[in-house]
Amino acid sequence: MPSLRPWTVAAGGLAVVVRLTPRGGRDSIDGIDQRADGQCVLKAGVCAAATEGEANDALVDLLAHAAGVPRRDVALVSGASARIKRLTIAGHGPTLAAALEKIVGVS
Repeated sequence: MPSLRPWTVAAGGLAVVVRLTPRGGRDSIDGIDQRADGQCVLKAGVCAAATEGEANDALVDLLAHAAGVPRRDVALVSGASARIKRLTIAGHGPTLAAALEKIVGVS
């Protein structure tokens, strides 16, 4: 059965799968979505355009703020030019997961 969370606690933090919508009018985390292939993703939108890494930088800022960690603790692992991105957030995994759960309204 697929995970109902788009993140997993990993060694040293949290691994997160995000579906990013650039030029979304506002920087926001818009909940969890399950794709047709069963993969769960964290839906996020940013004002920045998808040029020269601006949207990726805005996403890193957004996740850092949401998780309550410094920007340097969030890293884009894959998907730099794709809509689906994988990121890691360094820190205490269960605490980071709880912060994201609070934002998206799941318990």
